[in-house]
Amino acid sequence: MRRNSSSFCSATFALAISLLPSLAAADTAADHARQLHFSSIVLDTHADTTQFFFAKDYDFAKRNTGGSQVDIPRMKEGGLNALFLSIFIDASIMGPPAVQKALDQIDAIRTAVRDHPVDLVLATSAEDIRRAHSQNKIAILMGIEGGHMIGNDNRLIRIYSVLGVRYMTLAHFKNNEWADSSTDKPAHNGLTDFGKDVVREMNRQGILIDISHVSDKTFYDALEISKAPLIASHSSVRAISNHPRNMSNDMIKALAAKGGVIQINYELNYLSDEYRKAYEANAGDVSKADEVFKKECGDDFLCISKAQQRQLQKLQAEGKVPRVSWETIIEHIDHVAKLVGPDHVGLGSDFDGADMPDGLEDCSKLPKITEALVRKGYSDADIQNILGGNMLRVLEQSERVAAQLNTAAD
Repeated sequence: MRRNSSSFCSATFALAISLLPSLAAADTAADHARQLHFSSIVLDTHADTTQFFFAKDYDFAKRNTGGSQVDIPRMKEGGLNALFLSIFIDASIMGPPAVQKALDQIDAIRTAVRDHPVDLVLATSAEDIRRAHSQNKIAILMGIEGGHMIGNDNRLIRIYSVLGVRYMTLAHFKNNEWADSSTDKPAHNGLTDFGKDVVREMNRQGILIDISHVSDKTFYDALEISKAPLIASHSSVRAISNHPRNMSNDMIKALAAKGGVIQINYELNYLSDEYRKAYEANAGDVSKADEVFKKECGDDFLCISKAQQRQLQKLQAEGKVPRVSWETIIEHIDHVAKLVGPDHVGLGSDFDGADMPDGLEDCSKLPKITEALVRKGYSDADIQNILGGNMLRVLEQSERVAAQLNTAAD
C-alpha cells in the first residue's frame, strides 16, 4: 500500500512538535545538573591513588589511563574538588614497619600537594575545604585505612593528627591487635579495652572514626564510645548487596541517629549481589582475591591494578559475571535516603582500589551522579549535601568535639 506522503509528513511534524516540551525539559535538567555539580563541593572520602605515587610511570598532574582512575585532569573534568587520599598498607604488617610505611605515604601525599600548588591544597578542616573551593583548588585530605598503622601506640594518633590525617579506619580486611574486621574470624568480640581508648583518643585529636571494614560488633562498640559522629568512608548497603563489608539497615539507622554518614562504595562486589555471588563462585571473596594479586605482584600497586582489570575483563568476556551499571550507585544512595534521610549519605568511591561499574570507570564521570539525582527529584540542597555537605557537617562536629574535650582536659 502506498503511503500518502503529505499526510505522513504532517503526522511526523506533529509528533516532533509534541516531543519538543519533553526534549526541552530533558535539556533543562541536564543543564541544571551540570551547573549544580560544578558549583558544589564534591567530596569523595576514599581513593587509593596514593599507591600510584610510588610508581615510576605515574604522574598525578597528567591524564593516566594505564590502570589509574584518578588524576588532576580527570578530577577537574569530573568536578571532584575534595578528596581523601588513603594511607593503605597490607593488614598483615604490624608494629614499626606499619608505622614507617604509613609515614612514607603521608610524606608522598604532602609532597604531591607541595609540587602542584596551583591545583592542590592540603586540607585538615571543613573550613580549609570551603576555602580551597572558593580559590578553585582541589582540597586533598588524608585518611588512614587500618588501625594496625598506629603500632599499638596511641601517641601515633596524635602524631598523625598533627601531620593532617582526619580519619582512621579501625580495621582493614584482617583483625588487628585491638579491633575485629568484617572479613576475618572474630578475635576480640569487637573492640578491646585498648581499642576503646583508641576511639577516645581519636575524638580528642579530631580524627573521625571510620567503620568501613570493621565487624558489626566493632561498629556498635565504637558507636557507643565515640562522642563524635562516625563515618563509613567507603561502604555500601547490605540490603542490596549482602557483603559483610556493607552496612545493614539497622547499622545505617544507628549511624544516622548519631549524626554519621555512610559514603557509598562503587566496587562491583559491594554494589550488586548478583555480581558478588558470581564473582565469589569464580574468584573467591574479594578479600581473598586481593591476596592472590599480592602474591603475583608484591607491593607493586600498578601491577595489582592491572591484574584486577585483566581478571575482570576475562570473567566478563567469558560471561561468568554480569555487567553492573553505574546507576546501581544511585540505588544505594536512594536506599539510604529513604531509610534515614539524605543527610546521612555521601560518596566514597574506592577509586584506584576497586573495580568500577560500567559508565563510571573513573572520576571524570561523576557529573552523572548529580544528573541522576536531579532527575529523581532530589532538591538542590539535598544533592549538595550528598555530594559533600554531609561530610563537611561531620567534620565540623568532630572539630567541635575535639575542642570541647581538650578544653575540659585543660
